[in-house]
Amino acid sequence: MAVTMVACAPLTVPPREEYPVGRARLVMPSDAWQDLGATEEIVDRSLLQTRAVGLRDAQGAWLAVVRVQTNRDGRLSGSAPWFGACPPQDNVAVQDAAASSPVRMDCLRLKRWASSAQWLDKNRPGFARWLAGQQIAVAQPYLHVGYWYATAGGATVVVDALVDQRLLIPRARNNEEFMAAGLPARQWARELSQAARLSIGMMDGYLAVPPFPLTDTALRN
Repeated sequence: MAVTMVACAPLTVPPREEYPVGRARLVMPSDAWQDLGATEEIVDRSLLQTRAVGLRDAQGAWLAVVRVQTNRDGRLSGSAPWFGACPPQDNVAVQDAAASSPVRMDCLRLKRWASSAQWLDKNRPGFARWLAGQQIAVAQPYLHVGYWYATAGGATVVVDALVDQRLLIPRARNNEEFMAAGLPARQWARELSQAARLSIGMMDGYLAVPPFPLTDTALRN
């Protein structure tokens, strides 16, 4: 019997970086991300750990910052930090997956023009102060994705992502492309929220941030 052996080329997998944040493993889509440090804070009687990571272009300008806050460990307090309801907001895409549930919060918000008129200072003041303290200014125009998930048992994950629009919104050359330009950003926001939500149920808290669809273009510019 003749046996033919076929050599298979190994799959090329981009290098990924992991950063511990509380009970979670924050996994970034490439090793181009920079660790910006971790802190701890008490929020409504729950001890949360915060870690932020950032992405720069070839010239050193900031393209994106992702900040994750989650439980320090698996010992939940039995009470969740409720960051408010998930109400609609002008010029913000809001998705309330928990449908105002009294025992769960699942709120995704996408603000395309977050760089306008001190929007971040008014809507995410703690995040804005942290960015100012780190002297981080993301290239404008940028968008903001905010995701909040919490349960009555005390499990919590909060994600803030400030992203240069070039990473998520393709340049439109006509009306049809302009109407569809926001689709990649909305899809990325949904994938990010899903990763954060699933991390709560993972034994190791695995939270993989999805890659930006237009990263290569933005990094070259």
